[in-house]
This record gives sequence, C-alpha cells and structure tokens, in this order.
Amino acid sequence: MTQSTKVVPSLREAIRQSGLCDGMTISFHHHLREGDRVLLAVLAECSSMGIKDLTVNASAIMGCYRPIIDFIRDGTVRGIECNFMHAQVGHAISRGVLEREVIFRSHGGRPAAMDRGESSLDVAFVVASAADTCGNCNGKEGKAAFGSIGYAMPDAEHAEHVVVVTDELFEYPLINASISEELVDAVVVIDSIGDPSRIMSGTTRVTRDPIGLLIAEQAAKAISASGLLRDGFTFQTGAGGTSLAVAQYLGELMREMGITGRFASGGITGLLVQLLQEGLFETLLDVQCFDREAVQSIATCKCHGEISARRYASPTAKSAVVDHLDVVILGATEIDTDFNVNVHTDSNGVIMGGSGGHSDTAAGAKLSIIVAPLIRARLPLIVDRVGTISTPGKDVDLLVTQYGLACNPRRIELSARLKQAGLPVVQIHDLKAKAESITGVPARIVPKGRSVARVISRDGALLDEIPMIKD
Repeated sequence: MTQSTKVVPSLREAIRQSGLCDGMTISFHHHLREGDRVLLAVLAECSSMGIKDLTVNASAIMGCYRPIIDFIRDGTVRGIECNFMHAQVGHAISRGVLEREVIFRSHGGRPAAMDRGESSLDVAFVVASAADTCGNCNGKEGKAAFGSIGYAMPDAEHAEHVVVVTDELFEYPLINASISEELVDAVVVIDSIGDPSRIMSGTTRVTRDPIGLLIAEQAAKAISASGLLRDGFTFQTGAGGTSLAVAQYLGELMREMGITGRFASGGITGLLVQLLQEGLFETLLDVQCFDREAVQSIATCKCHGEISARRYASPTAKSAVVDHLDVVILGATEIDTDFNVNVHTDSNGVIMGGSGGHSDTAAGAKLSIIVAPLIRARLPLIVDRVGTISTPGKDVDLLVTQYGLACNPRRIELSARLKQAGLPVVQIHDLKAKAESITGVPARIVPKGRSVARVISRDGALLDEIPMIKD
C-alpha cells in the first residue's frame, strides 16, 4: 500500500526511523540564517539518544549555531563540512576544538562534491516553512516563510534519507512545491523552525560610509567603462554594504542609459527587488533570500525565480547561472599582489567566513570586481600572500579601493578602457605601498599549529589549508 502520510510524531522519532547511527553524516541548510532553530534541535536529540561521531554538512555555520561547540566537546559531532563559518564558531575551530579538519567548499562546490561522490549524505534535514503530509514543501508560504530553498535541493536529491522539518502543515497536495514528495521520507512538525526576521543581518544593508560609497561609485563607473553595461546585462552582487551600494549606483546608470538587464542572481535583497520592479532587470534568479522584501517578492512575482545551488554554481552541472554572468561584485578580507583573495580568515588567521559563492562567481563572470577599503582597522588590505586562498587570483579581474583601481595584469584591454574613461588605474604594488605608507608594514603572524581546515576548490582540488591558532 502507498503511504497517505509521512508525518511522524516527533523529531526524535524521525531520527530513529532514519536509521541514523554513529559516524554518519547529516545535512542542513541556512536559509533562515541567524534565525534558524532546527540544526541545534536535531543535534540535541542526537546527543540525548547517544548518537556519536556525526559529521555535520551544512551550507553555512551561522553565529546562532555557536552551541555546536558543546556538541563537539561531548562527542556528538566529530566533523564539519560547510561553505561559510561565522566567527563565533570559527574562533573555537581555529583553536583546535575539533579533532578533524573542517572541509570548506563553495556554494557550487558543495553540490559538485555530492555529484562526484566526494561528499555523501546519510540523512538530510530540510527546513521548510510550508509542507504537506507527504513532504511536498517550500520556503515561500507559512508563518516563517524565508523564500528560496535552493541550498537544500541538492541535499534532498542526494541523501539516503530525507526529513522535512516544518512548523506549518498544509493539506496534500502543496501545489507550489520547491522539493517534491518523491524525494522525502518523513515529515516532522515542530513548534518553530526559526525566526524569519533574523534573515537580514548587518552585512545585508547598503553602506552609509563615505569611503564605501566612493568605492561603490568608482566600481559602477568601471562597469560602465568595461563595455559590458548594455541591454541584456547580467549581474550579481555580494551581500556586503559596499557591494550593495554598487548595485544602487548601477541602477542610476541604467536609468540614465535606458538599459534593461536580463537578470540579477545569487542571494537576493530588497534592493535588487526594487530594480526588478522598476523594470531595470527582467528576472531575478534566487538561491537565497537575504531580507523580507526578497521573501515577499519570490512568493508573488513570476519574474522572481527560485534556483537550486547546483543550477546556481555547480561546475558539474551541464550549465550554471554563474557561467552566464557579465559582472560580479565581491568583497575581501585581504588580497595579495597576485590577486588571490581571502574571505576565510582574519589578519590573525582566525576563521571568520568562507567562500560562499565568491569563487564560483569569480570563475564564471566575464568581469569579477573586488570592492574593499585599502585600509581596515589600521591594517592594509593588500599583502604579499593572503593568509588563506579563498578565490584564486586567476579568476579576479579588478580591485577597486578609495585610492584607485588595480587591474589584473592579464586584463590589458580592461585596463585601457578604464584609463580611457578617466578612472584612476594604478598598479596593485603601488596600492600596497600607499597603504603601508599610512599603516606601516604590519608584523605577519605565522600560525604553526596543525591544520584545522582545508579549503577545497569548486573543482575538488585542495586550494589551501588553515593552521590552528595557539594563544
């Protein structure tokens, strides 16, 4: 007989029925960002059931997951694979709390690793704001709607067992399903999957800093000078304040020039929704919503489309959205004179971030632009060699700072176009010297502990290792 319902009475029962046992891998996605309550709830049940040595494969380890450190210490968690790690967890990892190395991948590299068999999932916990009794689910409806569920889609396709966790159950069938019942083994209804108001964070607002605004304006002018700003333009910006300001300035240029872009992609913000509503872009391709405006838009607008992480950025997909990008705007913790970029560790080598879609979009876009202040916290942005390579220099085309723009030497034509437009193009070594004339040359901290993390390229190769920090 076929099942009329897959609803189980509790999270504990869903775990028991999944067959989860010591040494297995469980997966999660972070669409609720700092408001998520499911990952820790699952780990608490596993701990109370005596399940040990689990690997947590999550699209991101957010700051709200800080109690995962306790589950590491009690032996429930023995491994972590992720695309991003908040400093609140990264500090403990950098000091060796986890015996095994963390595996860092990009947003595209994560589903690619599943496709290649390099990363296997035993049980996937899919958080959904709406689900029916057989597991059809989405993040667009319900009291805790968070929008796109794109990072969970590859998990549901690859995991041996899939558990949908929701706080709002709908009658079968849920028509607008992002993940289909054919992939789902069980459905659990809990009191709350999380707080959707905490999707937005301080890093997803347009900067008001005059230096950030100057950098953003210069970046927008560089895009115009590149020759890529034309009808059919395709674009992605990161979630940092300066990156979002670039989109704001770009909108002004598009209005002045009468240009309509084909799509904007990636994590979608209210600013991009405004550009869509104004008709400056035809479509938004959304793997993650960054604020409530984006959540509302994806639920109601036919031109705002949901995409999986695999379609977004996987190098194993037959084609991916990042391969159709004209321009991407990205940030950096530090960049070196070979244009390698670090977004994983701070100046002391402590884990405080991760690639996300950084390396994916840099590799795919025709023009990848790094926007960052030349000096941050009295430390120079540009170094001889970054502490951790997150995105290889071969995929980075242009650095924009408040003191000038530096082109990757291989982009001779781009450099000529920018100079012709009157933009202040300088050599990256000159920018480095300028920063050091203001800050002095900082003493470089060289960590000497064991490796606590490996950074894996989107193609599966080892990109870098992150050593332990010793106090």
